[in-house]
Amino acid sequence: MTQAAFFILTALIDEPRHGYGIVREVEELSDGEVQLRVGTLYGVLDRLAADGLIELDREEAQQGRLRRYYALTDDGAAALSAEAERMAAGARTATRRMAAHRPADAHPQPTARPGRPGLAGGAA
Repeated sequence: MTQAAFFILTALIDEPRHGYGIVREVEELSDGEVQLRVGTLYGVLDRLAADGLIELDREEAQQGRLRRYYALTDDGAAALSAEAERMAAGARTATRRMAAHRPADAHPQPTARPGRPGLAGGAA
């Protein structure tokens, strides 16, 4: 699932939204990290609708322009939930591995070997 699709489905969890409403909600949900362009938005909406993850909720005329509202379907909610769990599992794995990672010491100190004297003061 693309980042755009993930955030669009997330934007539709609480209520149906029209295109501009989705763009604003995605920007807010992602703290400005994801800014959907109109071409991207409608391409993703068409694909999500074709896959049955969203559906047309209603159309309303607003100042002479037709607004289409999209709603999350049950299949869309299930797909979003599965994707969120997949991402969380990946984050847990990365966090666990980062915690266990200890960077190699760039300049290791020589360690004395037991039973082998050094050059200075050793048994000759």
